[in-house]
Amino acid sequence: MYRQSPVHSSAGSRHGSRRSYHVGFILSVLLTLIPFALVMYPALPRNVTVWVVVAFGAVQIFAHLKFFLHLDTASEQRWNLIALVFTVVIIALLVGLSLWIMNSIHHNMLAH
Repeated sequence: MYRQSPVHSSAGSRHGSRRSYHVGFILSVLLTLIPFALVMYPALPRNVTVWVVVAFGAVQIFAHLKFFLHLDTASEQRWNLIALVFTVVIIALLVGLSLWIMNSIHHNMLAH
């Protein structure tokens, strides 16, 4: 059987094979269906279910980065990875500091 190897673009970045996309798709579907089933048919305590859904979401983010965006530790992916980390840090700061400011304002409004 013909085995398809990864395709390299003119920029040197690596594109995945058909098999890589299929594995990523099946993994994404499973990582979506399992938390959905846990919410629709509760078998765990509510707080455990929330943390399981968050954990599956985090794993799904990494699956998308690996199988669909093809980010890895290869040298040609270094700048893409740095840009992704920078973006995540900026978004975390914006969301975190906004929540902190809103909480502080809420707390100060109740004090008066």
